[in-house]
Amino acid sequence: MSDSRDIRFMELALGQAQAAAAAGEAPIGAVIVDPASDEVVALAHNAPIAGHDPSAHAEILSLRLAGQKIGNYRLTGLEMFVTLEPCAMCAGAISHARIGRLVYGASDPKGGAVEHGPRFFEQPTCHWRPDVMGGVLTEQSAALLKGFFKARRG
Repeated sequence: MSDSRDIRFMELALGQAQAAAAAGEAPIGAVIVDPASDEVVALAHNAPIAGHDPSAHAEILSLRLAGQKIGNYRLTGLEMFVTLEPCAMCAGAISHARIGRLVYGASDPKGGAVEHGPRFFEQPTCHWRPDVMGGVLTEQSAALLKGFFKARRG
C-alpha cells in the first residue's frame, strides 16, 4: 500500500519522465531520496539518445548524481522512486549502490527485471536486495509511456 509520501516522490519522478518525453526520450524518471530527512538527493530522466549512451537510463543517471552529491558510491539506505520497473542493468546498479528501498510505478513485462524476466533481486548471486514496492501511480506511469510510444508510431 502506498502512502502520501510515496505518491509525492513518485510525482517528482513522473515530472522527470515528462521532461524525458519532451526531449524525445522514453518517458522514464527517477528520484533518489534520503528517508531520514526526505531530502531529494538526485533527479534524472532517461537520456540515452541525447547522451549517445546506452546506459543513460533514469536509474543509472540518478545513481551517478547521488553518488557525486554524497561523495560515495554506496548509497546505503537511500530510496529510489522510478516510474517503470527497472531493467536488468538498472537492477544490478541499484544492488551495487546498496539502495535501501526501491519504489516503482508501472510494471514492465517485456524489459523489467524485478517482478519479470530475471527477477534480479531473487537471484543467489545478488548480494544486496532493496525493499521493493511496485504499483505506485501505476496508471499515470503507464499512460505516459503508452501515449509517448503511440505518438511515435503515428
